[in-house]
Amino acid sequence: MLYQWYEAQRALLSPFSEFASASSKLYSHPLSPFTHTPMAQRVSAGLDLMHRLSKEYEKPQFNITSVRVGAVDVAVQEQVALEKPFCRLLRFKRFTDDSPVLAAMKDQPTVLVVAPLSGHHSTLLRDTVKALLQDHKVFITDWTDARMVDPAAGAFHLDDYVAYVQEFIRHVGPEVNVISVCQPTVPVLAAISLMASRGEPTPRTMTMMGGPIDARKSPTAVNNLAMNKSYDWFENNVIYRVPVNYPGAGRRVYPGFLQHSGFIAMNPDRHLKSHYDYFMDLMRGDDDNADFHRTFYDEYNAVLDMPAEYYLDTIKTVFQDFALVNGTWEVDGELVRPQDITTSALLTIEGELDDISGAGQTKAAHELCTGIPKSRQFHYDVEGAGHYGIFSGRRWREKVYPQVRDFIASHQAEVKQAARSPRPAARKAAARKAA
Repeated sequence: MLYQWYEAQRALLSPFSEFASASSKLYSHPLSPFTHTPMAQRVSAGLDLMHRLSKEYEKPQFNITSVRVGAVDVAVQEQVALEKPFCRLLRFKRFTDDSPVLAAMKDQPTVLVVAPLSGHHSTLLRDTVKALLQDHKVFITDWTDARMVDPAAGAFHLDDYVAYVQEFIRHVGPEVNVISVCQPTVPVLAAISLMASRGEPTPRTMTMMGGPIDARKSPTAVNNLAMNKSYDWFENNVIYRVPVNYPGAGRRVYPGFLQHSGFIAMNPDRHLKSHYDYFMDLMRGDDDNADFHRTFYDEYNAVLDMPAEYYLDTIKTVFQDFALVNGTWEVDGELVRPQDITTSALLTIEGELDDISGAGQTKAAHELCTGIPKSRQFHYDVEGAGHYGIFSGRRWREKVYPQVRDFIASHQAEVKQAARSPRPAARKAAARKAA
């Protein structure tokens, strides 16, 4: 019933939001006579803020149309490589007429970015993708808002997430380098572990960033909530059915608006100050800072509904049973054994100030992946970075990305060097290693 009340409130506020937007322009447009009335700028700023606080935020677009490769700007086209009921695998295809650059791009490593299914859309990783495109062929998982999925498509469990990741890895090919950000570090490690146990080729490298591999280490407020409330509490208090005005009507979900309320509740003072600063920027005519605020909150306020089965599975498996680190997690009857991974290199990344995944949670992957030689295991702590700083913004571009790029490149070169060996036995060994 809460979801229906929320939709009714949203429908009621919609015309007021549009009225506030139009009125704000009336008091700020240079050709409007109201612009020259006393306190016009203050009135315009207040109405603009009212509009942004009450408007509906749609899923943003990646809007990556070009990227610089070397000294050349190349065009980028977003393509759907594979489509599933709950996710699309997107590829960012690069184009150029510059023959040397084209040849260089063909030889660059392939990266699969597994985006979180945890409230925000995959566009939250826009900065991640844009940086990677300079030196890599890039694919990314684009998870579908559950309220838009017809109930006839069936349920979506954590096991299904693992199966999706495996299918995407197979589709891209064994030469892929997998990067998982936040929540997907756990199902991605499970997916690759199961592939290794079956003797399938595994990715060349695994980069895991700010994820709850072992949520018992340095628990955060997010971890404590998941660990201190019972499974039944979550099922009874945060799971609702999609209203009739969406294609997924009747599907059980963890609604995006509830998740957004949780995001705000974690740092209410910070968000309040940010909105006040936005109001003052509008008053001062500081368009650059105002645009930065809009860009950030257009992304931050755009949330999706998560399938209830997947969310509840994650609460129990990751934050209550700690099944991965305890060695008790089974996916469709198969035990998840990270120690079976032997050929993939591993890089873990943590932010010093991460308040979502605490210190040591991601690094715990090294304790599980005992089959990977120590010479192929690496860890990087990002000084001064919070959760979002490890994959977006200045610290990502200047500190983290060079580490990720060099890590992937070193193992790309390693495979190529082994493949050029003149000895047949060495070539076979290299082929096995690449797989």
